[in-house]
Amino acid sequence: MKAYKFKLNKSLKYFIVLIVGLASQNGFAQQDPNFSLYQYNMSIVNPAYAGTTDQLELNLNFRKQWVGIEGSPQTQALNISSPINDRVGLGLTLVNDKVFVLKETDIYADFSYKLPISIDTDLFLGIKAGGSLINIDLISLGINDPLFSEDVSKFNPNFGMGAYLKGEKYFVNLSVPGLLSSKRYEKEGVLVTKAADKAHFYIGSGYQFSLSESIDFTPSFLCKIVTGAPTSIDITGMMSIHKKTELGISYRLDESISAIAMFNYIDWLQFGYSYEHSTSSIGDYSNGSHELILKLLFLKK
Repeated sequence: MKAYKFKLNKSLKYFIVLIVGLASQNGFAQQDPNFSLYQYNMSIVNPAYAGTTDQLELNLNFRKQWVGIEGSPQTQALNISSPINDRVGLGLTLVNDKVFVLKETDIYADFSYKLPISIDTDLFLGIKAGGSLINIDLISLGINDPLFSEDVSKFNPNFGMGAYLKGEKYFVNLSVPGLLSSKRYEKEGVLVTKAADKAHFYIGSGYQFSLSESIDFTPSFLCKIVTGAPTSIDITGMMSIHKKTELGISYRLDESISAIAMFNYIDWLQFGYSYEHSTSSIGDYSNGSHELILKLLFLKK
């Protein structure tokens, strides 16, 4: 039997474990979606990123995880952000995530404030407020048991904060996009099952090395820490050629390796693609993960 392909004649306990696992996105603990192209849309994990450029940005992300596995995660994200004046930035983030019978839609508004540190270094402090709309379609499983007799639908409010230090050639990221723990799924009866979101802590950094007049190399990392789950660490290296094409590789420790390409041949448009291959056992059953990003950039006058 392939992973994530289940039959209804299995025990009720098996299905309860399944639902709890699916409510966790990655099957082990309650985690937010992972993005291979996170460094091009940092507002998803850090509200302080809003307004860090002099442009109005519209970012669209599309991710299909573990292609070939029925019910595998699919994620779409939209973010718009812009500086309002020399100090204040605002943003809006929407993330729609679906895995098997679970659908979650996150809606957050971002606010950031810039504190100049030096001529070429700024510290941005941000807050994020909104919540998550959770829907679990239990009825569609067709299980004749009171625990699965009705769907789950609820809204969990939340807020977060972050800091983003930006220099001429480097950045440092520290954020907690959701500070409150919230329940996704809970049923009581003969058996008790529960799934809950935990606070996600992100820390990361990157530095740009100029190898020549036309070639830059930027290594970076992002570490995600969630209570009750293994720490996730992304290590990425990107090579920029004439500031028009970026090619690189990203390795998520003990999870996956990704090939990344970004193209910027039009001033107001950037397009990126990532192919991710799982290095864990799930890779034996899937055809990898695909991710796209489209960035629209509008210069503020």
